[in-house]
Amino acid sequence: MSIIGWIVLGLLAGIIAKAIMPGRDPGGCVMTILIGIAGALLGGWLGKVIFHVESIDGFFQLSTWIAAIVGALILLVVYRLVAGRRT
Repeated sequence: MSIIGWIVLGLLAGIIAKAIMPGRDPGGCVMTILIGIAGALLGGWLGKVIFHVESIDGFFQLSTWIAAIVGALILLVVYRLVAGRRT
């Protein structure tokens, strides 16, 4: 996928992750995009390591979206734990 595809996928995965796990986050739209992009990469890597499958196949593949959303959820939990301790 191109870099624009990763940004769009990351934005949407971050929004979906925040919708699944609502609450106050100390980040805004930019943080949502960054968590989503990093989550997509993390989800793809975890899919490769744990299940030995290529989970980031293409933008319209269900496995790509599941991996991105699960990765974004993991990073959102970690971000809330780290950011929650600072305040």
